[in-house]
Amino acid sequence: MKFNRILLSATLIVVAMVVQVSVLARLQLPGAVPDLVLLTVVGLALVYGPVSGSLIGFSAGLLADLAPPADHAAGRYALVLCVIGYLVGLARPENGRLTSAAGPMAVVVAAAVGSTLLYAGVGALVGDTAARHVGLSFLLFTAAVYDLLLAPFTVPLIMALARRAENDPLADAGGGNGTDVASGWLSSGTGLRIGTQRGGLRVKTARSRASRAGRIKGVKRL
Repeated sequence: MKFNRILLSATLIVVAMVVQVSVLARLQLPGAVPDLVLLTVVGLALVYGPVSGSLIGFSAGLLADLAPPADHAAGRYALVLCVIGYLVGLARPENGRLTSAAGPMAVVVAAAVGSTLLYAGVGALVGDTAARHVGLSFLLFTAAVYDLLLAPFTVPLIMALARRAENDPLADAGGGNGTDVASGWLSSGTGLRIGTQRGGLRVKTARSRASRAGRIKGVKRL
């Protein structure tokens, strides 16, 4: 992995972990807890692909396993997020573009449900039956709902930061046959058209410079 990938991924994962432990975990919502760490892994894997996604997922899961108030065996969530990061990375399109927000939103729901099932499955293998007492179906439902509500405010931003750190031309260019995954989600899900606004500002700047140059030339001729 490149150094800028490692630095950005580590920073985002630590921030997500701090927010999740200090804020989201204390909301005492029914069922599952909104998983900001999972959404961070999803956003990075959608940009970096399966290999980097699995490495980032393993690192993020290991941090979650070791950070208090973790009450499960170390490596359990690391295994879950490693698998999720790899599978989400496979969902990344070859050209990095999607035409709507439906694809990333479906990926978020699948990741939330899949991570809950994998975590419960691994727990059953090691004798942890906590999911049975809460109700697995209720956990799946609440995990999908909470992560889906939180995703439009986090995943597009994470993807945009990842693209900018990679110096990806898709972070600046919004043209072509499709739209960027992050900018498309922002425009469809939150009403913000960052890429379009940025391109419009550049066009306006170029036009103003051209008009100024024309005026200067006209003055010199006079």
